[in-house]
Amino acid sequence: MQIARNLALAALLAGAPMMYAGSAQAAPGEITCRMHFDLHGWSIFYKTSSGSGNVTCSNGQRMHVNLRSKGGGLTFGKSSISGIGRFTGIFDIKEILGTYVTGGAHAGAVKSAGGTVMTKGNVALAMSGKGEGWTLGVDFGKFTISR
Repeated sequence: MQIARNLALAALLAGAPMMYAGSAQAAPGEITCRMHFDLHGWSIFYKTSSGSGNVTCSNGQRMHVNLRSKGGGLTFGKSSISGIGRFTGIFDIKEILGTYVTGGAHAGAVKSAGGTVMTKGNVALAMSGKGEGWTLGVDFGKFTISR
């Protein structure tokens, strides 16, 4: 149990500077976008997950997207997650497409909740969700959003 608390604390501390940066005032012309998503994956040192989502922006733009995450580290588990992502630092929905840098610590069993923040240049994506499965570890990798 102590390991799970330490991993959760490490994940929170790793994402804290990015969460603060994302709370700054929006630039003129900047839009906000939200993504409802579902991801399913597994990890044994190598970590992979895939899924899909629907993005809706404050300017009326919409897009269905495919999601893929790959990485590695000291990680073990299998999970299924549904949640919401919030994008900042964008002016057009097409800017959400591409590869984001990820990293963090995670721990969960049966039903769990969590979140992560990732970046791609000036674009930030904060994701939170609830899921089922079990995970434990520290990982790094990339998260890709495509059409």
